[in-house]
Amino acid sequence: MKLQLSYYLNQDVIFLAKDLLGKVLFTQIDGKVTAGIIVETEAYFGVQDKASHAYGGRRTNRTETLYSEGGVSYVYLCYGIHHLFNVVSSGLGEPHAVLIRAIEPLIGIETIELRRTMPATKAAISSGPGSAAKALGIDHSFNKKELTGEEIWIEDHGIRYTADEIAAAPRVGVAYAQEHALLPWRFFVIGNKYVSKPNKVL
Repeated sequence: MKLQLSYYLNQDVIFLAKDLLGKVLFTQIDGKVTAGIIVETEAYFGVQDKASHAYGGRRTNRTETLYSEGGVSYVYLCYGIHHLFNVVSSGLGEPHAVLIRAIEPLIGIETIELRRTMPATKAAISSGPGSAAKALGIDHSFNKKELTGEEIWIEDHGIRYTADEIAAAPRVGVAYAQEHALLPWRFFVIGNKYVSKPNKVL
């Protein structure tokens, strides 16, 4: 079942980052549907979070999407190479987001393999946020797309993980965030091979 807008309006981005594990992220491009199970996420806590693009209320052409009402995608280019896909959450003007760091390929495997030029048995096909986005064909054209539409959406397939199956760890690549770099706001499914490294459990 496709997640409805009300799901994304939840103000607790930490809860959402954990709850999105096991949900299925879909894209439909030129009639081709691909999807993967979300197995790794990171929470970004808006203006209070030194690791967030919106820290301190920063507003630029790039970050403006974060200030949208929850339920849209925030896609940006990292290091000029990788497109990274984020789920914008909470209410209008409250720039919370969840970065999708890894997926387990589920639907449209052949298309995913073509996009990544490797077999789906290789963890690298969708491990890490750049690879996950590429596997699903997500580029900058997906920025500010409604997650309740027909191009990109998330479904609940009843996949649930217990607290013992989910690890919390510091986020990756946010050393600039000083003490906030240590916050355990990266969540992943323990033992899933598509989870990016490092996968040290706190």
